[in-house]
Amino acid sequence: MFADRAKIFVKSGKGGDGHVSFRREKYVPNGGPDGGDGGNGGSVYFEVDEGLNTLTDFRHIRKYSAQNGQEGGKRNCAGKNGEDITIKVPEGTVIKEAESGKVIADMSGENRRVLLLKGGKGGNGNQHYATSTMQAPKYAQPGQPPMELELILELKVIADVGLVGFPNVGKSTFLSRVTNARPKIANYHFTTLSPNLGVVDLEDAKGFVIADIPGLIEGASEGVGLGHEFLRHIERTKVMVHIVDAASTEGRDPIEDIYAINKELEAYNPEIAARPQIIAANKIDMIYTEDDPVARIKAEFEPKGIPVYPISAISGQGLRELLYAIQNKLDGLDDEPIVFEQEYDPEEHMAVGNEPFTVEYDAENNEYVVEGPRIEKMLSYTNLESEKGFRFFQNFLKENGILKQLEDLGIEEGSTVRMYGLSFDYYK
Repeated sequence: MFADRAKIFVKSGKGGDGHVSFRREKYVPNGGPDGGDGGNGGSVYFEVDEGLNTLTDFRHIRKYSAQNGQEGGKRNCAGKNGEDITIKVPEGTVIKEAESGKVIADMSGENRRVLLLKGGKGGNGNQHYATSTMQAPKYAQPGQPPMELELILELKVIADVGLVGFPNVGKSTFLSRVTNARPKIANYHFTTLSPNLGVVDLEDAKGFVIADIPGLIEGASEGVGLGHEFLRHIERTKVMVHIVDAASTEGRDPIEDIYAINKELEAYNPEIAARPQIIAANKIDMIYTEDDPVARIKAEFEPKGIPVYPISAISGQGLRELLYAIQNKLDGLDDEPIVFEQEYDPEEHMAVGNEPFTVEYDAENNEYVVEGPRIEKMLSYTNLESEKGFRFFQNFLKENGILKQLEDLGIEEGSTVRMYGLSFDYYK
C-alpha cells in the first residue's frame, strides 16, 4: 500500500551521569577524586534512502530511540557513548513538528542526511571539581536529559510537472505514452491510488519528471473524495498540466472542469494555483460533434495566457507538440528544486518542562538570584557564547515570566543577576 504520511515519536539518548569516587590505594590514605565522565547519549539522524518510495514502514514502527550514554566509572574511566540511530526515509520526505506543523527538515536537494535531535551530553565526574579549597568534591554533574519530539512525516514527490484533472480523463494513459512509467489503467474512477512518476526524454532537450496526481473532484481541498490525500504532491511541481476530456465522454463540460480544478488548487494553496499552467485537451479522437470543443476551450483560456494543446493519449496525436511546449515553459523557470525551508529548530524549542524556579533578591550581596530545576536544565542546553544561543536565552527569560518577576522586585539597569555561578548585568 502506498503511504505518504506518518506520525512517529523520536527520542535521543540521555547523557550518562558523572561518577563520584576517590582513589583508594595502599599507602595513599587520602587519594584525590577520580570519578569518570559519563558518556554522551546517542543522536537521532534522518537519511535519504534511494530504494524507498513510500512511508509504509512507519505504519508498523512508530517509536525510535537512540541509546543512553553510560555512567562514568572509578579510576577516571569514562562511560561509553550511546549509539546513534539513523532513520531512513524516501527522497522528498518533509519532517514536521507534529503540534505546530512547522517544517524541521526537507529531505530533498542537498539534504541527504540531517541531525535531528542531539544526544544529551555526558556529565563531568567529580575529578573536574577539585580546587585548592575543595579537594574532595562529593558531587558530579548529571548527564543532560534526552530530547524527544513527535513528528509528522509527509512525502511530497519531486517532479517538475504535475498532471491534474478529474478522474478518468486520461492522465494515466498519457503518462504511460510519454514516459517509462507503467501506471494501472482502467475505465473507472480512482484507478490511480498513488502518485505515479515518469521521466520524459526529448530529442535536443533536457527532459523532465512528470507526476500523475490521482484525480481531483470538487471539494477535494476540503477532504472530499480521494484527491485531497494527494494534493501535497503538487507542492514541488513548477508547471501544472490540466488534462481534460475534450470529448465530454462522461457528460461533463471541460471548461467547467478546468475552473473546478483551479478552484481546488486555489483553496489548497494559492501559490500553487498561480504557477504556470498548460491545458491538454484529451480524447480528440472521440469528438463526434459538429461544434469544435477544442476551439471553445482555446477561446476561453488562451486570452488568459493559458495555452491549449489538443491531444489523443490513445493514438499519440499532438503529444510531441505538448511535451516540447512543457519543456519550453520549464526552460523559462528557475532551475533550482523546490525545497521547504526550516521553520522549527528542535534545539531552540526544546521544552524545559514545568519544573519550578525562584526569583529572589539577595540583599546581603546586592544581587538578584534566579534558580531552580527549570533554569538549570535550560542552561545545560544553551550555548551562551553563540548568538543564536544567547537569543534563545533572552527569549526564555521573557517567555517564562522571569524578566517580569525581576521588574516586580524593583530591579534597575546595571543590577547583577546570578544564575548557578553565572552573573549578568541587567539592561532593558
